[in-house]
Amino acid sequence: MDLELPEDKLKDLELKANQARQLVIEMLLAAGSGHTAGALGMADIFTAFYFHILKHDPKDPDWADRDRLILSNGHICPIRYALMAISGYFPLEELKTLRKIDSRLQGTHIELPFPGWKPPPDL
Repeated sequence: MDLELPEDKLKDLELKANQARQLVIEMLLAAGSGHTAGALGMADIFTAFYFHILKHDPKDPDWADRDRLILSNGHICPIRYALMAISGYFPLEELKTLRKIDSRLQGTHIELPFPGWKPPPDL
């Protein structure tokens, strides 16, 4: 993977990371609770994952050759949700359902199934 990025690509990633941070704050305000520090601190990394590193396709979330991202730090899941929405996995408006009853975006830990997740065939 090329580690050197053109200035315009870096600027685009920076703008997306800032958008994701704003969305996380809006999500947590709408939820009335949640953890901010970890999610905000991981915005640049998750932006790089979803817009530069991972092979994935929001239009085909079950694509067999996609990369899988395992998140074990549940309290930062709002940043993952924000970047998934920006990527096109689900509408941005759904982010405001975080922690609401019957939302796909439950709690501060990712619950299964969540948008873009499908169990491997051997599970």
